[in-house]
Amino acid sequence: MKLARTLVALLALAGCKSAGASADVKPETSARAATAAIARRTVGTSPGHVGAGTKLEVSKGHALGAFAAGCFWGVEDTFRQVPGVVATAVGYAGGTTEHPTYEQVCSHTTGHAEAVLVEFDTAQISYEQLLVVFFKNHDPTTMNRQGPDVGSQYRSAVFTFDDAQAATAAKVMAAEELQRAKKVVTAVSAAPPFWKAEEYHQQYDEKTGTHSCPLPKGLPKRSAI
Repeated sequence: MKLARTLVALLALAGCKSAGASADVKPETSARAATAAIARRTVGTSPGHVGAGTKLEVSKGHALGAFAAGCFWGVEDTFRQVPGVVATAVGYAGGTTEHPTYEQVCSHTTGHAEAVLVEFDTAQISYEQLLVVFFKNHDPTTMNRQGPDVGSQYRSAVFTFDDAQAATAAKVMAAEELQRAKKVVTAVSAAPPFWKAEEYHQQYDEKTGTHSCPLPKGLPKRSAI
């Protein structure tokens, strides 16, 4: 059993080359990596007390967002650098299989997308601003593809937690489509159960030092890291 889990982890590292995180980059131990780590934000790892499809709950004044934009390693790392985000976790959303594993999701038989669950402080950042960051940091015009990653698990999607979020997502997506002058294929749907991914996927970029970029695109101008 232990060997099987190890093999799955190795396959994960070989297969998830995303939007920002290269799977063949080994964990850094240099002074430069250590300095970069000190400069980055410290963010929680249990948004909504997430578990395996469990009911999500947030603290007063906080809200949740769920986004899919390719391999979840780089997407999570991007959101963790957004002021106002207080916790993130990666997982699987939008499929039909309960308790999916990474290996099952990679088989493209479960219907899940690699997604990031984000808990944020509404006094510091709005849901609309998070959506702007989401759209500016991936290509929402490619169907089931981000860079070298191809398949439905890499689709662009927004999973909304109420009608207000759905309306805001539609508004921001329409504005993004006008700016790009190209059809945006991002799917917007009500948030399904969120299945937290295996531990080796959580905060992958932080664990390995393979950060996608020093600063996310689309941050509110008043914000600084």
